[in-house]
Amino acid sequence: MTAPVTSRGAARALVLWDIDRTLVYVGEVDRTAYREAFAEVVGRPAERLPAKGTGVTMPLAIRGLLEDNGVGEREAAELLPRMLEAVPLRFAAHAENVRRLGSVLPGAMQALKAVAAEPDLVPTVVTGNLEANALIKLRAFGMDRYVHAALGGYSSDDAHRPALVAIAQRRAGDRYDSTFDASNTVIVGDSLEDVRTGLQGGAHVIAVASGTTPADRLAAAGADVVLPDLTDAARLLQEIRDLTDSAGPQ
Repeated sequence: MTAPVTSRGAARALVLWDIDRTLVYVGEVDRTAYREAFAEVVGRPAERLPAKGTGVTMPLAIRGLLEDNGVGEREAAELLPRMLEAVPLRFAAHAENVRRLGSVLPGAMQALKAVAAEPDLVPTVVTGNLEANALIKLRAFGMDRYVHAALGGYSSDDAHRPALVAIAQRRAGDRYDSTFDASNTVIVGDSLEDVRTGLQGGAHVIAVASGTTPADRLAAAGADVVLPDLTDAARLLQEIRDLTDSAGPQ
């Protein structure tokens, strides 16, 4: 990890980036990995795949994939660990397609750079991706340079997405000898799951209407701020400052 975030003396706020449809879009590559892993583990093709753009964690999506394709509840529980091993391997086999078929969403790279350049902000990720998949996506577009990926929360840590906030807060707190809580943590994400993660997990939410959920639904779900996209990095920084202003140096 080569992120320029190694010398923060007064870490003031934690910024938790979602990945899919907030920073990047990788097309059908995730679903291809699901399809191939299912065929490998179950021994037949999957007829139904997980819905797109929901923000549901990969372990829950994979459990649903099994059950939606006729795998009984008990067998699904037994096969889930094998699927959680197979999916990252199949996704890694398509890493070149992530770069070739995927895309960076408007303003995302500039927004990442802007947050990473602020000496008192600690940028990392909280994502429904398994860690291995998340790192492939970040590295494919050079985004790993602008987040402290080792401090993030991933669905390989916990399938319950709101629990990932505390995991990232603890990791960042240990790294920077600071306290991160609901007052000085901000999630930037595109889905209703991102909003729920912040509300239940303990973080402010800046929602970005860059995914499949309209701005009005993100606002109604409880997002503190809703942006149309990430093209205005200055406004994003100001919203982060406004939301965490009362926190002060930790």
